[in-house]
Amino acid sequence: MDKTPEQELDEALEDSVGLGTVRYLKTIVTAMTVATILGMIVLITVVVMKLNQTTPGFTPLALPDQITLPDGVSAEAVTMGRDWIGIVSGNEILIYGVDGQLQKRIAIR
Repeated sequence: MDKTPEQELDEALEDSVGLGTVRYLKTIVTAMTVATILGMIVLITVVVMKLNQTTPGFTPLALPDQITLPDGVSAEAVTMGRDWIGIVSGNEILIYGVDGQLQKRIAIR
């Protein structure tokens, strides 16, 4: 019966360093592989659990269904506060309330 290359290598190693050493090394490599796999599972589980957490006391911002911009104005950037929405457009900033009504126009030089 022919031996596989792995079996031939095992026999050669056993002849050169001894049977106990080869078994010991195989056991250590197997244990390290299992520890690495378990560590990755734990790490992925912790990251997923952390990403699924909700912040206590968090309340989502109330946003209007729609904001109508004045004619000829296009939004370049939008930012939000608790009770306002700021829209940057060219040379001005438009401040809207959470009800969607324009409250203030600020000119930028």
